[in-house]
Amino acid sequence: MRRCVALLFAGVSCVSCGGESTEDSPTQPAITFDDAFVFGAASAATQIEDDNPNTDWYVFTQPEADGGLGNHTFVGDAVKGYSKALEDVALIEALGLDSYRFSIEWARIEPQRDVIDEAAIQHYSDFIDALLAAGIKPNVTLHHFSNPVWVDDPRDIECASGPTDANLCGLGHPEGGAMVIEEMAEHAQLMAERYGDRVDDWATLNEPVNYLLASYGLGTFPPGKSTLFELLDQFVPVLRDYVSAHAAMYAAVKAADDTANVGMTLSVIEFEAARNNAPSTEPLDVKARDDAEYVFHYVIADAIASGRLDSDLDGEPDEDVPDWQGTLDWLGVQFYMRAGVTGEGLIPVLELTPCFDTFDFGACLEPIDRSFCVPQMRYEFHAAGLGKILRAFHARYPDMPLVVSEAGLATDVDERRAENIVRVLEQIGGARDEGVDVRGYYYWSLTDNFEWAEGYGPRFGLYHVDDDSYERTPTLGADVLTDIATSRSVSSALRASYGGNGPMTPDPALHPEAVLCNQ
Repeated sequence: MRRCVALLFAGVSCVSCGGESTEDSPTQPAITFDDAFVFGAASAATQIEDDNPNTDWYVFTQPEADGGLGNHTFVGDAVKGYSKALEDVALIEALGLDSYRFSIEWARIEPQRDVIDEAAIQHYSDFIDALLAAGIKPNVTLHHFSNPVWVDDPRDIECASGPTDANLCGLGHPEGGAMVIEEMAEHAQLMAERYGDRVDDWATLNEPVNYLLASYGLGTFPPGKSTLFELLDQFVPVLRDYVSAHAAMYAAVKAADDTANVGMTLSVIEFEAARNNAPSTEPLDVKARDDAEYVFHYVIADAIASGRLDSDLDGEPDEDVPDWQGTLDWLGVQFYMRAGVTGEGLIPVLELTPCFDTFDFGACLEPIDRSFCVPQMRYEFHAAGLGKILRAFHARYPDMPLVVSEAGLATDVDERRAENIVRVLEQIGGARDEGVDVRGYYYWSLTDNFEWAEGYGPRFGLYHVDDDSYERTPTLGADVLTDIATSRSVSSALRASYGGNGPMTPDPALHPEAVLCNQ
């Protein structure tokens, strides 16, 4: 808004700030949200917290000279979100948000198997109290892409000695898998017992398909196992264990607090059929798109809804999983990108290849508009895709409350973050107007953070974090979200400045000769 106001006083159309020109487009009415709709921001413990050596991410990224495995950028002290936790409550309060979605680091609570750190429990208790005192409801994620090292030690992925207290061998292991499920349920029960009197909203798992593909499919996340090319024999057992853990965690939280509202979040993508880097209507590519959508969006949610799992991913459930049925009070969708999928298959069984961020096998598509490329992440943000996905989920699960539990944009250009916020909320508002039960929106993320395998390059934060001083500075996105959250409205002025389906403010980080967003 600050840049737009200056330009307007200078007599320049606000089209320069992104969105569609107010001279060429009719004025769009304000989008209003009732008091029950939740505005929030989100984070994850490993991505922000310092002094966290007992997580698998710490040893996975720690330099080899210091005893780690040296993968990717060292997580180190992230953005000191643990030591600054109480200070950061003031940042959330300043935004006027209703809720903060964050994860509790299991590795802090239980640094060794069956050894509970009461100081860590007290830390998160104090943080929850501070949120509530500021009028902010906590939404707690129990498992967000990280484990204590003893769950599946990345330094011993073969686990030749079998499960021990120092290494349970992880999900999918014939013996250790059941032990991990039990431990995850015990952790969930403990958290609900200690915090359930103050926390109403819980998520068991964050983006299970994304997490498992990275951790156990491609090996780019800890523990670093690669099973994708043994999809049915090795990867599906991991998936089965992880969703079984969800069901066990759901039951554990409910046992401790039967009024708890327990859900999970899914990564969703606007998939498009592609061939030779162009949109495709070839039957193989259309099937690849539909299969990718099915696996990413629906396999887990379908199984929880029906109590039957499609264990061979052929579109037909074939395995009874009655303990899973009904273990979902709400479903989070997390939207960032549009991506092509081709039927020229690298992935066995599914016989498809999606657009990879650093490789192109003909699946990657030219962006709908070049300005939609997100160069820090090498993908395309297309806001309208979220509206399509919300409508599809509502059609498939009409009684399931939905939450946009993550949506955001990595950029150093303030106006682009503002555009992301307004355009996402336009899509949510449009879906709600059509009867889609969307109950909240959480911007990702509160502050800049450690973006997993991408390290510290991508900046998603409403607050910019200085790399040296760790000082937090609000961005234009923070200003815009504050305006929206406090007024419970996306005003006509904000829509004119940042909304619509037109070009976004250019990102100078995009290579001038790039044709595809992953270049």
